Amino acid sequence: MDQTDESPATFATRWLPPSTAVISAHGEIDAVNAAEFADYTLRHTIEAERVAVDLTDVDFFGTAGFSALKDIEGRCSTTHTDWVLVPSKAVNRLLRICDPDSALHTCYSVAAALSTLNGKTPLLQLVTKSR
Repeated sequence: MDQTDESPATFATRWLPPSTAVISAHGEIDAVNAAEFADYTLRHTIEAERVAVDLTDVDFFGTAGFSALKDIEGRCSTTHTDWVLVPSKAVNRLLRICDPDSALHTCYSVAAALSTLNGKTPLLQLVTKSR
């Protein structure tokens, strides 16, 4: 895991065959470390054909984090790298505001993201309706 003393988050990468990177963030992504998150992710997408960005352990996600996701999306589009975002509740909250048309491809779990990246249809997840 990578973490600087000033950063409120840690980042890690797990490599899976064939050429798939699962990049995880834990903690908070805000103006202090959004560029660091983007740089870390972009460094690890260079060698990957498929990328899952796992933000399920992100407790706070600021607008600078959304800008980082747009940078990641742009790089992956340019390099023809398939990528999927696995958001936490905090990330979903911001996506509802900043990405109301759901332009960023998201999945509900890392397993579903990996299935999607490998060309398989993920199993549906049953979600109870809140009252």
